Amino acid sequence: MQLYCFPPSPNSRKVQALALHLGIPLEIRVVNLPAGEQKTPEYLKINRSGRTPTLVDGDFKLPESNAIMQYIAAQASPNALWPNDDRVRARILAWLCWQLDHWNRACNLLTWENMVKKFFNAGEPDAAEVKRGEQLFNTYAAELNTHLEGRKHLVGNNLTLADFAVAAPLEYADAAHFPMGMYGNIRRWYADIAKLDAWQKTAPRV
Repeated sequence: MQLYCFPPSPNSRKVQALALHLGIPLEIRVVNLPAGEQKTPEYLKINRSGRTPTLVDGDFKLPESNAIMQYIAAQASPNALWPNDDRVRARILAWLCWQLDHWNRACNLLTWENMVKKFFNAGEPDAAEVKRGEQLFNTYAAELNTHLEGRKHLVGNNLTLADFAVAAPLEYADAAHFPMGMYGNIRRWYADIAKLDAWQKTAPRV
């Protein structure tokens, strides 16, 4: 299987980390986003949205990071990260949806304004957007922090896809100035994720 990805991206990194954790070999094909490689005709034939990551398994092409995670986890079934239990999977899916629809909106906004803009020479952070990002972050971080009270993982007693997905944007919490101070449960939980061998080996080199 080939993974077309931009390794510094949280969405690409979580897929790589998951595959490494499960011992699923992936051939990494780097798509250089700053150089515009995602817009080339060659890549658009693989993923017409021009986004990363994309998984290619023979003639099967799969976009969207959370869908890719489910597909990869299924290759090593059964496993605790994507167990054969409909209710547990439903809870994991709920967190995957939450991550895409809510958590990413807040984290991506702050990451863009406080960190990525300077790499693209796109100007200084927009104070109004930073404020909006902080408000969104506090809304969703409070929800996540409350859920993690007394819990080691997001779903049940084991590490799951949900942990990999929700943890991914926090790699840039310091650089992007996420207001993490009051969210001790999130910091504790992420510290445990950060100790995983697969997480450390896929740490972005920016």
